Amino acid sequence: MNIPWIALLQEVLQRPLLVVSLPVLFALAFIFILSLVNSVTFPRLKPERPKTFPRVSMLIPARNEAGNIQSSLSSLLAQDYPNFEILLLDDHSEDATCSLAQETAGGDERFRLVKGEHLPVGWLGKNWACHQLARQAVGDVLVFTDADIRWKPGALSALIAGREKHAADVLTVWPDQETVSPTERMVIPMMMLVVLGYLPEIFVRFLPIPLFAAANGQCLAFTRPAYARIGGHAAVSDHVVEDVALSRLAKRSRLKLVMSLGSRLIHGRMYQDWHGVRRGFAKNILAGHASSPLFLVFSALFHWSLFVFPWIWLLLGSLGTRQDLWPAFPAAMIILGLGARAVTAVTAGLRLVDVIWLPVSVLLMTLIAVQALLWHFRDGGPQWKGRLIAHNRGLKPKPGEEGETSHHMLKP
Repeated sequence: MNIPWIALLQEVLQRPLLVVSLPVLFALAFIFILSLVNSVTFPRLKPERPKTFPRVSMLIPARNEAGNIQSSLSSLLAQDYPNFEILLLDDHSEDATCSLAQETAGGDERFRLVKGEHLPVGWLGKNWACHQLARQAVGDVLVFTDADIRWKPGALSALIAGREKHAADVLTVWPDQETVSPTERMVIPMMMLVVLGYLPEIFVRFLPIPLFAAANGQCLAFTRPAYARIGGHAAVSDHVVEDVALSRLAKRSRLKLVMSLGSRLIHGRMYQDWHGVRRGFAKNILAGHASSPLFLVFSALFHWSLFVFPWIWLLLGSLGTRQDLWPAFPAAMIILGLGARAVTAVTAGLRLVDVIWLPVSVLLMTLIAVQALLWHFRDGGPQWKGRLIAHNRGLKPKPGEEGETSHHMLKP
């Protein structure tokens, strides 16, 4: 009895490369289609005024930010929003961060400098800094932002208008990313490829499921009741990727989480060179994979199969398979991969010309994963700004209690 689907199955099983390539092709098609959908549905900040003007607290944790703080603070002081304060917490900076901030503020009454307290056991540095800032803030809306973020005129009004429009309890903005050096241009756009190509924005906005949650700590705004309801940064005191953890808590609390693009109103340059890119991404990448080295290795292999393997197959030829698979299959994979990368580049305002370097981007991300694994197995955790980040889980004190430091200073 000749059953067509059995014959097809037998043929597929006789061709191992086809068995491998079909899931890869389907995955790439999914990423491409989702990128297109997200490019349409993703909210954007718009230069508009809100209907109401709640008191806003702009909260900036800063450690050794002398190179960024003047331009960032100047951009905030130039905002036309009528009802806001700026709190800058100095996290034991070893450079001129404090003096430059005070000089830039020039006695502006909207600005306050907060001296960071000693780090308690069970806390990571940024989370502790944000917790202290929230305690000092008087605003009805708390906006946590980084010292390397710049705000175009009207950006704060646009952010509050966007929160108002979507009735968001939590609004996170993905700023436009400035990339200058070749490695910045290769690696940093991969962040937006993941956001736009892997996560349905509509699900984030409308489904109360923690799986569909993401946030960017470069710009993360809460209404005060929402921040209190999830427990604030005290609830994520030992999380390396605290922004995503906060977004998932918001989902569990049935709060409305909205993601938005900066749309040239909020922008920043994350890192200056390969050294900064490698260490900055390696700091978070393992935590972003559930702190599982095995999951991180699997993720690296998965991305090689999507974005590197098709190029190898195309260049080396049929690899022993029937000629009807080559070059159609690898070419289709490459087109879908580059297509997804191109869609995310246009959507996020990144260079379209860099799309062709997608395989190189994956190679660099692999080196970053290797750095994270070296830190994990050799040094006991990721490192950042002269500190070894130790997790100290199980030692978390009650909010407000202080203890020994959980950041150990590294020797120069």
